[in-house]
Amino acid sequence: MDTQIQVDSRLQTGSADSIAWIKLSSIFLPLKTPISDAKVLTGRQKPLTEVAFLFAEIETKNGHSGIGFSYSKRAGGPGQYEHAKEIAHVLLGEDPNDIGKLWNKLCWAGASVGRSGLAVQAIAAFDIALWDLKAKRAGLPLAKLLGAHRDSVQCYNTSGGFLSSPIEEVLDNVEQSIAAGIGGIKIKVGQPDMHADLKRVAAVHERIGGRAAMMVDANQQWDRPSAMRFGRLMEPYNLTWIEEPLDAYDVEGHAALAAQLDTPIATGEMLASVLEHIALIQNNSVDFIQPDAPRVGGITQFLKICALAEAKKLQLAPHFAMEIHLHLAAAYELEPWVEHFDWLDPLFNERLEIQNGRMLVPTRPGLGITLSEQSQHWKRAESEFGQRP
Repeated sequence: MDTQIQVDSRLQTGSADSIAWIKLSSIFLPLKTPISDAKVLTGRQKPLTEVAFLFAEIETKNGHSGIGFSYSKRAGGPGQYEHAKEIAHVLLGEDPNDIGKLWNKLCWAGASVGRSGLAVQAIAAFDIALWDLKAKRAGLPLAKLLGAHRDSVQCYNTSGGFLSSPIEEVLDNVEQSIAAGIGGIKIKVGQPDMHADLKRVAAVHERIGGRAAMMVDANQQWDRPSAMRFGRLMEPYNLTWIEEPLDAYDVEGHAALAAQLDTPIATGEMLASVLEHIALIQNNSVDFIQPDAPRVGGITQFLKICALAEAKKLQLAPHFAMEIHLHLAAAYELEPWVEHFDWLDPLFNERLEIQNGRMLVPTRPGLGITLSEQSQHWKRAESEFGQRP
């Protein structure tokens, strides 16, 4: 009886905490050089010069804390921040353990703007902060809290293969990436002149020389016939995948490519809800599913996509934000990939370690990240809610 009383007492204490304080920060990270992919060369977008981040910091009355973030490229950052300001107050006084309940509460607080896109991307910062808090309180890396299958994840590099870089620079980046222990090299394709893409692929493939995996990314720039032609020409290169060959919402077109090509098809990064990923999964449109936790509404929603993808035995390669996705990929049943980008390094005090083609899951509790002093110089707006304990 005494044992039962003690257990009940511990349970009651564990659920007595509540969210007391929230801080939102809008931070714009400048890039060293403007970045261009096929969307720029086809006139659909301008070069990328900065990335907008929405950070949420949450503290409870018992002194537990968590940090999370969402982001946007080219447009949407100020909108994410403003929407987060509108809904943040609904978390005050709530039990931080109830992450699923709180996701729904945040969603309903802004229901008139929908359940995808900017609306859920604002929620993502809160959701990720709550998962970070929960893992820190448990004294575990987030991957361990979720139930890790591995302590490291295959990693590939994208940031050295943009179309804004001449081929000589890309080849130098290949050498630097392999020397740094990165296990895969992804380059951008999708130029108006497909022959230019073919020359670029051939040059990089030759330089890699079997020392690392190779992927290509067309950023949605082809129509169905062009994607099929390019895919067939790529078969001899034994690519790990062809990414976003078609419009992100062309479920049938991706399904046809996945069925007819030997090279695996990867897509999903531009989708902004669980439902949009369900369409890809149910229609056998991908071999590698590429959800982005900040874009789909956070870790709570990302895990729903993973459960569906695992049931279909799909491979996982989350997009961007390796600081978050390393943990989530480590908890996926099938061997995944994580995308290495060093762009975010100036925002954080910590660095992720790479060895033998794999990124090591940090042993620090939670996500294992803290904001750097430098990040504060890029802050454009800040709001606080509640009272800090």
